Amino acid sequence: MAIVSSAGIGSGLDVNSIITQLMAIEKEPLKVLTTKASVLQSTVSEYGKIKSAVSTLRDLSTKLAGFTPWAQTVSTSSSPTAVTAATNGAVAGTYSVEVQSLASSQTLASGLYAATTTTLGAGTLHIELGTWGAAQTAFTPKSGATAVDVTVDATDTLANVRDKINATGSGVTAMIMTDANGSRLLLRSNTTGAENGFRTSVADADGGNSDASGLSALSFDIGSKVMTQSQAATNAAATLNGIAVSSTTNTLGSVVDGLTLNLGAVTTTPVTVSVVTDKDSLKATMTAFAAAYTDLVKLITADTKYEPATKKAGPLQGDSAATGIQRQMRALAGAMSGASATFGRLSDAGFELQSDGSMTVNATKLDNALANLPELKKMFSASNSTDPSADGFAKRFKVLTNAMLATTGTLVTRTDGLSAALTRNQKDQDNFNNRLAATEKRLRSQYTALDATMAKLNSVNSYVTQQIAQYNKSTG
Repeated sequence: MAIVSSAGIGSGLDVNSIITQLMAIEKEPLKVLTTKASVLQSTVSEYGKIKSAVSTLRDLSTKLAGFTPWAQTVSTSSSPTAVTAATNGAVAGTYSVEVQSLASSQTLASGLYAATTTTLGAGTLHIELGTWGAAQTAFTPKSGATAVDVTVDATDTLANVRDKINATGSGVTAMIMTDANGSRLLLRSNTTGAENGFRTSVADADGGNSDASGLSALSFDIGSKVMTQSQAATNAAATLNGIAVSSTTNTLGSVVDGLTLNLGAVTTTPVTVSVVTDKDSLKATMTAFAAAYTDLVKLITADTKYEPATKKAGPLQGDSAATGIQRQMRALAGAMSGASATFGRLSDAGFELQSDGSMTVNATKLDNALANLPELKKMFSASNSTDPSADGFAKRFKVLTNAMLATTGTLVTRTDGLSAALTRNQKDQDNFNNRLAATEKRLRSQYTALDATMAKLNSVNSYVTQQIAQYNKSTG
């Protein structure tokens, strides 16, 4: 059976209130620990933001210190309908392109039939990919391609023959063209280029393999060209800066490293394709670099400032590690560099420091700097293994931010220290809570004993009082 304790009933003491007030005093040091934990958590959170901002600046610095942003190019064409270009690291330059012919697919057409339901006759249609020789008097099968045979039944209609050809995967597509005169079966190679031509031969059930009767009406072979060729399979032919080039498709993807030319029409005059540095993309990266620097500096400023009007300090006010990061950033942003003979400071190229520590981009100065791309590149990405003062600014920021983010760097060691302090604080809170529980148990035990003792004393006092009253009454 559970024992119900009602401390204070016998003695009149408000034991629960007394213990609650005493424990409130005992818990005061715990408030200090929890307040300190809250401060530590806030500090860890702010350092997480700083670490993220430094990482962003590091990534952009690494990009500008590397090869890629300076090698990015874009292209223009004097006749986009005839020639367009796409770049992927192509060297800047100008190219003169002339297109003599476009790549095409071989296309054959049968004679007219009354309807798509017309039957052609039984037999076997043989389809083979390859290259036709001059005047189509010779045919060389395509290496790696497999010829196919299509079995045609006597009941197969024009539409059935079309479907059977398309089901073979021969590299040739069949289709039906219908107009006011009737229907024709068209055969077209799936891929452009001379090597993707094709021939058809027939084993006709009527015994005539090269006449226009029965299935032989679909024959197109050496000595037996019953179908009509409306388009031959040809390669694209062009000249690039006077050098003849050929392609099985209308895309020239390997003629110049990093440059893909797409041919759209035969030309009568040379088309000029210009490949230039992608200054817009480069400017965007540089502007993002300045914004990342500003975000970091402003974040630390907000975290470490003290507002006299509200008498409120930032979460990192007085934090030497945070202010140290800010000092290093400002010192580097305002430093000199021997990397470029033209741009000794970031401000020379338009990256100007403001009174609040932020970095803004002077568009006019940056545009002027972009006109001298070799020197601007040096200012950002130059690397000198023997003289760090001759390193570009992006290289310097890369080194500085990498050091901060390294396992032994400022940010990691500071964060690790804060995490360790939080762990210790939580352990101290746990130990203190255990002590509080023991203290409350001890106080309840003591006051319960006191309550019992006082109850007995009250009982004795009541008895004595009664006895005295009886004695006085009997002797009165």
